[in-house]
Amino acid sequence: MSSTAGKLVTSRSELDLDHPNLEDYLHSDSFNEPRGKLRLRDLLDISPTLTEAAGAIVDDSFTRCFKSNPPEPWNWNIYLFPLWCFGVVVRYCILFPFRCITLAFGWFIFLSLFIPVNSLLKGHDRLRKKIERVLVEMICSFFVASWTGVVKYHGPRPSIRPKQVYVANHTSMIDFIVLEQMTAFAVIMQKHPGWVGLLQSTVMESVGCIWFNRSEAKDREIVARKLRNHVQGTDNNPLLIFPEGTCVNNNYTVMFKKGAFELDCTVCPIAIKYNKIFVDAFWNSRKQSFTMHLLQLMTSWAVVCEVWYLEPQNIRPGETAIEFAERVRDMISLRAGLKKVPWDGYLKYSRPSSKHSELKQQSFAESILARLEEK
Repeated sequence: MSSTAGKLVTSRSELDLDHPNLEDYLHSDSFNEPRGKLRLRDLLDISPTLTEAAGAIVDDSFTRCFKSNPPEPWNWNIYLFPLWCFGVVVRYCILFPFRCITLAFGWFIFLSLFIPVNSLLKGHDRLRKKIERVLVEMICSFFVASWTGVVKYHGPRPSIRPKQVYVANHTSMIDFIVLEQMTAFAVIMQKHPGWVGLLQSTVMESVGCIWFNRSEAKDREIVARKLRNHVQGTDNNPLLIFPEGTCVNNNYTVMFKKGAFELDCTVCPIAIKYNKIFVDAFWNSRKQSFTMHLLQLMTSWAVVCEVWYLEPQNIRPGETAIEFAERVRDMISLRAGLKKVPWDGYLKYSRPSSKHSELKQQSFAESILARLEEK
């Protein structure tokens, strides 16, 4: 038997499936027409079609970063379906009530200690902050326990030092909880409504967290000033920023905002990777409230993830803040096994105007025409 007998040979006809014949789609007379001078009007006539085609490709690549991958069904036959039903009973009727009791017990202990400490030690800020840090770490540990969280940390534990900021990729608001149970970070986060907003304005502000409203332009200046003041403090909690600015599905990383890299301080990257074998930890805030997201986690088998505290980085001579941000994003993406995409995460909340699209369309056609005329 020859050495090639065991190899898979692809026929020419199979390869042609990926390269369709244009003659099958174009009129035969179009191949015989003389080549004339290409005009801008000709390109503009077909540019809407080209724009729609390119837009579909771009939109698919962009929206892929914010889509949950539904689990593949495995209960499709008579042997597996009873096992699946048994798992549903265990998760919803045994684990879920036990987890609710665990979380309720944690909140009872936390509030029983936090309220007196916050009220009675107002004149002893140093002691009060130290106790509140421990209490916030404790309640976050109860949250992780309510998911049967299995978190493996790699690298040295963050410490309180001036002129340093921690940055991490962002999958869900539980990223903050996973990191907070190890170290009481002061996080920069979008202001949320409901009970989450109540916790933000009371409990989380005790560790120095800073909130902003994405729709308020004035908030950017206020937050930037608070960031600079926070990193200069010697007794402030470590500052944590999610520079993507939005939740991504833990398969990709979108562009990092440069704000965290303009503070003239050491940047400490953190890479977070969730294992989707038991549950997808991605939170799509447009389709699911955070309460429902927590319910999904608490009715799953477990939340499994790994956290890497990477080597601190400083901006290099001649390096811009954008280049610095990309270099740190490279480190996080490589460590967590995430794919980099060149999109701004804020595009999820806003789309370009039609006038802007038309200008881009005309500019694109003119650049193509100029290149063809040069040839």
